Amino acid sequence: MLGGIDNQLFLTSFGGFFALIFLMLMLKWAFARGKSVVERPSRIGDESEYGMLESVAEPLNHIEGQMLKEKLKNSGIKANLVQTTSGPRLMVFKDQVAIARSIIESSQL
Repeated sequence: MLGGIDNQLFLTSFGGFFALIFLMLMLKWAFARGKSVVERPSRIGDESEYGMLESVAEPLNHIEGQMLKEKLKNSGIKANLVQTTSGPRLMVFKDQVAIARSIIESSQL
């Protein structure tokens, strides 16, 4: 005890202030523009903007797309149904394009 002040209580109070400042900095970082860790709203892009994925089918609507996606899933191929600027597209990885197209063509006959 220095000069009649309880040092332990004094330092404990500062610990709470430091914790509050730390939380404020973390929230500022998490919600900062351009560097946020919070997911941004999705944006509809062109077919060529999906990186390693390539379009294998152009379903008329999402119901038909889901049916084709399930058919590929049952065959062991991972597929994504995405909304592009030119309508819904069924996308697969580039190394599975030929197999996916043959499965889709055989199911439409």
